[in-house]
Amino acid sequence: MENSPVVNIIEGDFVLISRYVYDIQITSSEWIRIRTPYILIIRSDIMKVQLLDLREQYKTFRDELLPKIDKLLYSQQFILGSPVERLEAEIASYCGVEYGIGVASGSDALLLSLMAAGIGPGDEVITTPYTFFATASAVVRLGARPVFADIDPASCNIHPSAVEEKITDRTRAVLPVHLYGRMADMDPILKIAARRNLLVIEDAAQAIGAEYKGSPAGSLGDTGCLSFFPSKNLGGFGDGGMVVTNRLDLADRIRMLRGHGMSPKYVHKLVGINSRLDALQAVVLSVKLKHLNTWQERRKENAGRYSRLFRHTDLLQDQTVVLPAEIHDDKDGNIHVYNQYVIRAQDRDGLRAYLETQGIGTEIYYPIPLHLQECFSFLGYGAGDFPESERAAKETLALPVYPELTPEMQAYVVDRINAFYRGG
Repeated sequence: MENSPVVNIIEGDFVLISRYVYDIQITSSEWIRIRTPYILIIRSDIMKVQLLDLREQYKTFRDELLPKIDKLLYSQQFILGSPVERLEAEIASYCGVEYGIGVASGSDALLLSLMAAGIGPGDEVITTPYTFFATASAVVRLGARPVFADIDPASCNIHPSAVEEKITDRTRAVLPVHLYGRMADMDPILKIAARRNLLVIEDAAQAIGAEYKGSPAGSLGDTGCLSFFPSKNLGGFGDGGMVVTNRLDLADRIRMLRGHGMSPKYVHKLVGINSRLDALQAVVLSVKLKHLNTWQERRKENAGRYSRLFRHTDLLQDQTVVLPAEIHDDKDGNIHVYNQYVIRAQDRDGLRAYLETQGIGTEIYYPIPLHLQECFSFLGYGAGDFPESERAAKETLALPVYPELTPEMQAYVVDRINAFYRGG
């Protein structure tokens, strides 16, 4: 009985005996030792499990943050300034690079990186069709052409061999996306780029803290582009982003471009844009950065728990459900930070609708690949051109994985998924 879980049966609850879930301990005032590891307490009503709930996280840093915000409000200095400079240095250090340039959003980080690199009409940039819209829209806004290359189905990241096939005399850059918190396979991409004299711009919007063979996301390309959208692992209280780089020439140019191409004041050497990170967001992000490693570890723990829970069903055996590859902290120095925990599921849309009735939040990242978006029809792509991206768009589903998610919530999620497919 030494390894038996400890559970408490609370009046008004019912006990579900199941071989599908374990890995959970519920504590309360009265303790009962159970010999089997397959017992779970579930409330008789539907459990509410949101896709993301930031309120509990806020409680952990609220007392530290509010005095700093109050100090900033008294200063009445809200644009750039010392809070932004401090965050730029902190994020650069965290990402293992020399320079950080705070900008208004992750979308602008991409746009400004491309602008600083001189990308424009007639140029081609190779990227993935299975990503957020901003990856390709930044290219199009500059008059350049996004050239799509299909994904590796195991990672949902751009496939290096597909990149090489798409290179032409007009190719200027490769824009790999580190989707869901897992870095793309960068070694072959970097080798291709070096051999063909191409820039590499990393879309690391979902991947701060991820590593590829020991190198942090954003540190391997000419620039790395981060997003601080509130739902990101390091999220602000509004929009925000940053470009990280080891190239002083690009850092200086991006700093100038983010402020209308102005340097010094009222002297415009370039036609830039207005894209500056607010001091308020910098204050928030500096406080939250201190907690980021802890939050990342909890996300990885939650991902591991999902794997254990799913293995106690038969859903994996016939690939009714396919889990993301477990690569975090592996022997090669690869770290997945699980900005999203994304499974592949048969009858994905039916499953999602059912989980909604059970109080479980999910999301589809992304239901329409970019090559099939109406606004990109001028590129000439059609259905079937990128089969792996199209298949992922039909099969993938993100489950809750945020740091404050409890083991009880995860067990409920897996149990409800099993119920959808197997009944119960």
